[in-house]
Amino acid sequence: MRRVVVTGLGTVNALAAGREQFWQRLLAGASGIRPMQRFDTAGLRNTLAGEVPADEWQATGTRESRPTAYARFAVEEALAQAGRSLADPALGLVLATNFGGQDGFWTLPTPAAGVAALDFAAPASALGARTAPVVTLSNACSSGTHALGHAADLVRLGVCDAAVACGFDELGLFCLSGLSILHTVTADTIRPFDRRRSGTIFGEGAAALVVETLAAAQARGAEPLAEVLGYGVNNNAYHMTAPDKGGEGMVTAIRMALAQAGIAPGSIGHVNAHATGTEHHDPAETAALKTVLGGHAYEVPVSAIKAATGHAMGAAGAIEAVACVLALRDQVAPPTLNLEEPDPECDLDCVPGQARAASFDVVLSVSAGLGGNNSAVVLRRVPCAS
Repeated sequence: MRRVVVTGLGTVNALAAGREQFWQRLLAGASGIRPMQRFDTAGLRNTLAGEVPADEWQATGTRESRPTAYARFAVEEALAQAGRSLADPALGLVLATNFGGQDGFWTLPTPAAGVAALDFAAPASALGARTAPVVTLSNACSSGTHALGHAADLVRLGVCDAAVACGFDELGLFCLSGLSILHTVTADTIRPFDRRRSGTIFGEGAAALVVETLAAAQARGAEPLAEVLGYGVNNNAYHMTAPDKGGEGMVTAIRMALAQAGIAPGSIGHVNAHATGTEHHDPAETAALKTVLGGHAYEVPVSAIKAATGHAMGAAGAIEAVACVLALRDQVAPPTLNLEEPDPECDLDCVPGQARAASFDVVLSVSAGLGGNNSAVVLRRVPCAS
């Protein structure tokens, strides 16, 4: 089976427009969570969000709607690094989102027109027609990770020689109202793995990763940034908002990823956790990691970056995959912010407060979402020639 590598990264999010500035700010312990500026927050559970700042929004060029512009910026940055062109009709495109252009929902004449407002097609259309597959996934907040895995599969199976995986989403009253009603949003701030956690803070943005065969990258003289070893995706069909007991759905997704990767759990050297800071999710994810990794779970640095970016919904897994590739490159685990009083139920090494130098060759990224969706991807450091 063909080996698949990442050759390009791009992102715009609450921390920055651009992968290197995002990475520098993340490692420095900066947070993009701040009072929302774009719309009235009256009636919402919290005024805070991981909103893309006005200056970063301007950096995208504002050529289209926000979600489309976010997607385009991330894709173009990733393609530029990879040395590939969006004009190539044979380039596969896998998009992922929760809500697309959902902010327009509020201006519709009738609720029945709501589906049209969730404009998943606009970014695909804006990014151009192509002969290779164009797919839009919407598996709740596991979508971004699923997109990377699906794009890698398209390349691995020979459907196309290269593909772009891009997760994107925007903040809007439509999603934030519903999430406030569900009390998924905290009235405080997001505190992953902390005993005082009471919910998450949502964000927005996009991230893109270019994947291609190792042979194609080498033939072009492109630099492989990481190898996509395997991924898993499932639905535990347990509950609309709560994780199943012991995080069994996450356990299954992680084991699927490891099986496709062909590696043992002990090979994992770093974990990027979904870690939403909600009451039930963080202990369930901790339990899932312990189930799969066994005692090795206590030896692995586990980073949770949503306290820096906000929970960017359909973009979250893609943003975190970009962070994983950069972590492999620089051999550093990003910090988990606001982890000041660790919960005894979340007793892994969660890298509180400050980034940490580490040595690891393989990283696992885990995502989960409403409706019981789970996904996981395993990435390996390069050089990784046979």
